Amino acid sequence: MSSSVTPAPLQPVTIAFDVMGSDLGPEEIIRGVAQLTLDTPHINALLVGDGAVIDAALADIRHNAERVSVQHAPEVVTMDEKPAAALDAKPNASVAVAARLVAEGEAEALVSAGNTGACVLSCARYFKLLPGVKRAALATVYPTQAVRGLKGDPFSLILDVGATVDASADDLVAFAVMGSAYARIISKNPAPSVALLSNGTEAQKGPPRVVEAHAKLQQLAGIKFVGNVEGVDIPKGTADVVVCDGFVGNVCLKMLEGVHDTVIELASYAYKEKLLWRAGLAMLSSGFERIKQVTDWEQYGGAPVLGFDRMFIKAHGRSRARAIGNAGKVAAKAVSHQLAAEIQKALPK
Repeated sequence: MSSSVTPAPLQPVTIAFDVMGSDLGPEEIIRGVAQLTLDTPHINALLVGDGAVIDAALADIRHNAERVSVQHAPEVVTMDEKPAAALDAKPNASVAVAARLVAEGEAEALVSAGNTGACVLSCARYFKLLPGVKRAALATVYPTQAVRGLKGDPFSLILDVGATVDASADDLVAFAVMGSAYARIISKNPAPSVALLSNGTEAQKGPPRVVEAHAKLQQLAGIKFVGNVEGVDIPKGTADVVVCDGFVGNVCLKMLEGVHDTVIELASYAYKEKLLWRAGLAMLSSGFERIKQVTDWEQYGGAPVLGFDRMFIKAHGRSRARAIGNAGKVAAKAVSHQLAAEIQKALPK
């Protein structure tokens, strides 16, 4: 007779959602949260924003009312506002109130699809950096040829992509530790390979801070450091985690997004122009569908900001309900697996 072990039920996790900052309006955020409360019984949602708008939307959407609470926050930081000035002028902005509630323990993580700068600044004002971390990092996934982890994920992680423009050698080391821990927990990759992005694979290539970080990472136990990689290695998936400063990372990210858009545009042009090309594209249709699936950011939920004692997931401004729900699931997973504590243990002493 075979025996099986029933997994222990997951502990309840409360996620604060900034309802007001999205490009698509609060209703799309609320739809995602509503479905999350029906599908994922251990996740509770704290909706932060205009209370009347939230209540009206909830009245028309099926949800588990026992798992939803509302915090009124009457002000909004729009996408085109300057973060610091907007937050100073609007102390009751939804993203700021949500971050404060997380810091006070009313929720354990934050999800927002709003103004990225205002989100990160709100976290910086209310959350604490982990001991040993001087700068936070915004991380994101990108599609690669290689697959990795127990789930066979076809993407790697790159950080920083915009939170810390000018990173020191110690910052880069901290980014490597944080990215490795995130890949282990979220992608279920037990030993993710970590590399520094540089202009050559040799240890002495790159600016002084990259060379110094390389030397420090070689001596750091607990992560699988594989040296430097070049830009060409990013889409190949040569490393599971690629580390760079926010300026370089943001340029790389925008380039990768542009390449994807260009390939799709050229394919559309070819389809219209030539019958032979049309036939060839039809033969490749399954491959294009695969590209679409791999580059579908909605299934990944959003980009984590790493380095704080609280979890924040930055969802895309155009996130629809599915993406918001997935962002909530990723945030809850990070909390349940104590990501911050795992990062803290691995940081250089």
